[in-house]
Amino acid sequence: MIAGQVVSVLIFLVTLFAILSERVHRTIIAMVGAAVMLVVGMLMGFYSQAQALAAIDFNTLGLLLGMMILVRLLEQTGFFAYIAILTGKRSGGSPWRLLLILGGATVLLSMVLDNVTTVVLIVPMVILIAEILGLTPLPLLMAVALLSNIGGVATLVGDPPNVLIGSAAGLSFASFLTHLGPIIIVALVVALAILRLVFRRELAERPRHLAALAHLDEKEALRDRDNMVKTLAVLVVVVLGFFLHGTLHLQPATIALAGAAAALLWVRPDVDDTLRHVEWGVLLFFAALFVMTGGLQAAGVLARVAQAVAGLAQANPLWASLVLLWAAALLSALVDNIPFTIAMIPVLQGLGGFGIAVWPFWWALALGAGLGGNGTTIGATANVITVNLSVKTHRPITTGIWLRSGLPVMLATCLAASILFALLFGWMSTP
Repeated sequence: MIAGQVVSVLIFLVTLFAILSERVHRTIIAMVGAAVMLVVGMLMGFYSQAQALAAIDFNTLGLLLGMMILVRLLEQTGFFAYIAILTGKRSGGSPWRLLLILGGATVLLSMVLDNVTTVVLIVPMVILIAEILGLTPLPLLMAVALLSNIGGVATLVGDPPNVLIGSAAGLSFASFLTHLGPIIIVALVVALAILRLVFRRELAERPRHLAALAHLDEKEALRDRDNMVKTLAVLVVVVLGFFLHGTLHLQPATIALAGAAAALLWVRPDVDDTLRHVEWGVLLFFAALFVMTGGLQAAGVLARVAQAVAGLAQANPLWASLVLLWAAALLSALVDNIPFTIAMIPVLQGLGGFGIAVWPFWWALALGAGLGGNGTTIGATANVITVNLSVKTHRPITTGIWLRSGLPVMLATCLAASILFALLFGWMSTP
């Protein structure tokens, strides 16, 4: 079993290094890594084809596919061009003001939608706004990705780990907002300060096309108002479905795919053209990552880490909670945070049997898993989508660029969260 754990970690680390080196496209590397993990796991007896298939989170993939189709339908109507011109005018051409406007919209959306949906909706508009104004889109794209991950931590539905934690611990939307909301407000301020510092040169640029923007009429950008209204109506129903998915007993993927199907039936677009604009490389990349992290889980690597944290809980709950927060953050920067959250849930549920107050551990797990995803390009689904879409710009997001801004944001927000968590430990020990 130990041999399987060592080998699975080596396979993952080599694959991770190859992805970060960017010598070969990340989707190809991830698929090769997944294949190696499966074959070696089968030969060594710690992984099977059935386990690999079960490790793929089809709910995430279905959610992405459904939202990508809806976004493409909206894009064809000129909706994003309309919003881009309107937002550009409201900002007065100031890159920093534009970042605050788009960042604020991202945070609010990520609190009521999952951060994946938020990024899929916002990023196309960011790219278009930057093109219209003649600005470098890099700081805007990084802000959207990072702030979507941070804002999503504040609510029950904003981040996939929160949904898992809320279900396992019986925590409500209000509990997440009151316990994590104050910490996330501080984390957002810290993140904005770092972004302002890191991208000070880009944010000092003057827009090259500001005069041309004043002559643009946002209403003329709408090419198909009727289909825009139809698609937006479907999107509103989909968002309401996300809110009520627990009551409806439907997975978010089911709601998103049903909405995409309804919109396709109502709008009747060129289906081949619509599907050509789906980011299939992103979907394959995530499927491969799920298979690889499934290998780590099957080999017992994630469970071993979880058990180590559980052992500390009996000695000092506060320090154990902080260790869990940082362990979740660091691991979430390297692997998808969902498998780690799944591995930790039964451990935390078992702490009650030892007479340990389990509530602070739930909040620490949510904070670490959510904030830690900002550390690398593959730490969160929103990151991968943003990086892939940035290829359409003249300055795509590279691993180096991400580490220059995302990693400092991750470390600083986790530090701020740790300090506030310790100060509010009494409050964090309640549901």
